[in-house]
Amino acid sequence: MAYTVLARRYRSQDFDQVVGQEPIARTLRAAIDSDRLAHAYLFCGTRGVGKTSMARIFAKAINGGSPDVDKAIMGGQDTDTIEIDGASNNSVENSRDLIANSVYRPMRGKKKIYIIDEVHMLSTAAFNALLKTMEEPPEHVMFVLCTTDPQKVPATIQSRCQRFDFRNIPTGNIAAHLKDVAEKEGQKAEPELLHAIARLGNGSMRDALSLLDRVMATGQKKLTLALLEELLGLPDRDLLSGLIDSLASGEPKAALEAADGLLAKGTSIDTVVESLLDRLRDLMVLAACGGETALVDLSDAARQDEAARATRFDAAGLVHMIALCENVQRAAKSSSTPRALLDALLVRLAMTEKLADVTAVVTGSRAASAAGGNGRALAASGGSRGAPPKKR
Repeated sequence: MAYTVLARRYRSQDFDQVVGQEPIARTLRAAIDSDRLAHAYLFCGTRGVGKTSMARIFAKAINGGSPDVDKAIMGGQDTDTIEIDGASNNSVENSRDLIANSVYRPMRGKKKIYIIDEVHMLSTAAFNALLKTMEEPPEHVMFVLCTTDPQKVPATIQSRCQRFDFRNIPTGNIAAHLKDVAEKEGQKAEPELLHAIARLGNGSMRDALSLLDRVMATGQKKLTLALLEELLGLPDRDLLSGLIDSLASGEPKAALEAADGLLAKGTSIDTVVESLLDRLRDLMVLAACGGETALVDLSDAARQDEAARATRFDAAGLVHMIALCENVQRAAKSSSTPRALLDALLVRLAMTEKLADVTAVVTGSRAASAAGGNGRALAASGGSRGAPPKKR
């Protein structure tokens, strides 16, 4: 049999399996239980957060019952649950065909449910053709519109729908699901790897599962963080940690050597700076909020290491370091000598305290000089500022 990718095989099959969108799942289930179904719904959210899966689960809860029907609905092949790709069926003719077919009652389910994916891709004429039907559809018809760009859906359409905004799935939830998938696949995976994949998923379960699929395709018996770094050209975490430790110790030579080691492994300068920014951000939050804060997405082991590392910095200094990295990141994109910018950045970060001391000395000298001048002026006038002049 042909291989089925993880993102399809481990799609949620019912409301209880939904990851990261539990409030929406509870609301839709309650609507069915209380017989308060609307005639149109709008599911909004970024890619891979479960919009289409939720639409299918919703349709199955309404029209399902037998295993064959449930399987057809979840596979997008049911006669009463019609899935339409808005990107390739965006003309007014497609909308007119949909309207013409909507008058026929469902063959075996309670409702004829139209799931329109990427609905924002419909043309203006197609939206206009749908307006009347969406406002007063036949009692057996329901619409579920899914979109990654709700701003492009006309207000006239949105006002006829119950809108649900799907949030990005938290990293911890994605990592827990990836662990479950890896175990079911009989794979041994490092917790650090699963957490790294979850972070790279950027809130998208589908993206994270696709990335896990790529790592599994290497055929390794144990899936490690080093394998992911090699596969994607990510910076070696240990080398990056060494670089940050060098910055904390004020050792520009060690920082430059660590950066050279990262570049020698094929990591791009932009990726080095971006990864450094991510790590410095975590350290800043840990320094400001403490090691137990939920504002950083780290595994238990990594959290302990980073919390200890954060004690070597202060939050204000890390803010300054992040600003410097961000400036160099932008400048390097248009520079013909990005390596020089990176090296200069690292030396400056490693010497931040020394540069601050020099600044303090210079500032202090100027202040002392100004104070001396003020003192001489006050002495000439006969005393401290505000004191009455001495009698002669």
